[in-house]
Amino acid sequence: MIKFSSQLVLALFVAFAAANDSDVHAEIKSLKSDVRPDGFDIALETSNGIHEQASGDVHGNIHGSYEYVSPEGEHVQVSYTADETGYHPASELLPTPPPIPEAILKAIEYIKAHPPKEDH
Repeated sequence: MIKFSSQLVLALFVAFAAANDSDVHAEIKSLKSDVRPDGFDIALETSNGIHEQASGDVHGNIHGSYEYVSPEGEHVQVSYTADETGYHPASELLPTPPPIPEAILKAIEYIKAHPPKEDH
């Protein structure tokens, strides 16, 4: 039940983040919620273009996605998983780390090829 509540909080956060003055009067177009002993499925669609869907299992693993149009008019779409290793979002709009410098890659390969000798 705790995982489902955090999912609802996420849905409300997304709705709040995507809201602007014209979105104040947005209505829920559809809301489907199926909570079972072995997990849940939820889907939400609003009149201002917010869509969310998620499903979870008895172990607390959740897979889902949400999308909305930003105040700048950009379509935002995020898919995610949440499991024992944490929350893992994926989107073209999320920042990515810079590439690993070539010298570091060479050093890693050298270390792999020449592992340190173990002390006995």
